[in-house]
Amino acid sequence: MPQKKNPDAAELLRAKAPRVVGDLTSFLGVMHALPLAYNKDMQEDKNYLFDGVDTLALALAAATGMVEGAIFNREQMSDAASDGMIAATDLADLLVRRGLPFRQSHALVGRIVRETLAAGRQLDSLTIDELKAYSDELDSEAVALLAQDGWLESKASEGGTALARVKEQMAAARQLLG
Repeated sequence: MPQKKNPDAAELLRAKAPRVVGDLTSFLGVMHALPLAYNKDMQEDKNYLFDGVDTLALALAAATGMVEGAIFNREQMSDAASDGMIAATDLADLLVRRGLPFRQSHALVGRIVRETLAAGRQLDSLTIDELKAYSDELDSEAVALLAQDGWLESKASEGGTALARVKEQMAAARQLLG
């Protein structure tokens, strides 16, 4: 994919997480319900413990190197986030939340996208009246969703892309890191 210059480290890191979780699960399984006196079975916990610690240390070193070496092209990121068609899925989701079956929502938004592109325009240029011509469910909330960064701001749950949430996450990360 063009946005991934060298995804090797990220792909390997993603695969390390279940390995560490597996080691933890195995370790806890060995330690579970131990009798009070004879604990010879505890010798089996070391394999999982050491592998988990070693794997985590390697993953943290790789993640550190990946993040320290990352170069973020803010202008290109902003341009990508400002693509006038990027909110099409969010528009379909809005219609689904309002009771339209996904199949119909998908078809309607597909039609809107095709007709908008054929007119040489972008979704974010559509007015409320133009949207209402497609469906009464498309109102000022739909216009706000399609506006530049509107789709980003619409994801305001914890961990979402709304600016306030991103700032919260950054503050929490800074506090955690000291």
